[in-house]
Amino acid sequence: MGVTMLHSNPLQAAWLCSLLAVQVLSCPDSCIKCSGPENDQCEQCRAGWTLHNNTCVDIDECGTELGTCPTNRYCFNTEGLFECRDCDSACVGCMGSGPARCRKCASGYTLTGSKCLDIDECSDRVLACHGLDEICTNTEGSFRCDCADGFIRKDGVCVKKQQPRVQEKGLFEDIQDDEVQVLQQMFFGVVLCALATLAAKGDMVYTSVFMGAVAAMAGYWLSDRGDRLLNNFVRGR
Repeated sequence: MGVTMLHSNPLQAAWLCSLLAVQVLSCPDSCIKCSGPENDQCEQCRAGWTLHNNTCVDIDECGTELGTCPTNRYCFNTEGLFECRDCDSACVGCMGSGPARCRKCASGYTLTGSKCLDIDECSDRVLACHGLDEICTNTEGSFRCDCADGFIRKDGVCVKKQQPRVQEKGLFEDIQDDEVQVLQQMFFGVVLCALATLAAKGDMVYTSVFMGAVAAMAGYWLSDRGDRLLNNFVRGR
């Protein structure tokens, strides 16, 4: 009896180990219940998968009512799930990515071949920018009107820039003091010459005026020289 127990205990232990190994065995990611670790040993699948010949196969929700996406987005299938992705900017509604999968072209685009492509409004026969001083710049799906060089936009219209005013200088604004003295002397010289000519004709009135002018000129000259001499003497020159 004791011999029988010794032989039966190892067999039972091996059976228990194999049973525990099956219980601990992990199933594929797509399976909830399986008979083994292989993909074709699945018995029950997770959500987003369907059982086919003991294998869990991904369900393409985009081909069913499950893959419903809002307007201007399209369904993209993933493993066990799906995503709603944005349509191309050229599309109004689409069946997939890119301008070739549009249901309808958006404003600023036109169907060229099988794709919705940008319209170059600036090359159209009808002028996109109505102002004479505006330059058309094409953008993706649209365009803009920029003011030409030397113009700025004011109240929606391109107007010429106002150049800063340069104050005009007077005729004698830059003249120097010594130049003023020369001009004064020239002026007095001309007046004296005119009076001398008239005085030479024997007219007493012009002779008196001439002599007075000569005296004034001499007094001015002497006083100016006197002031200079006095200043030089005071400064020790």
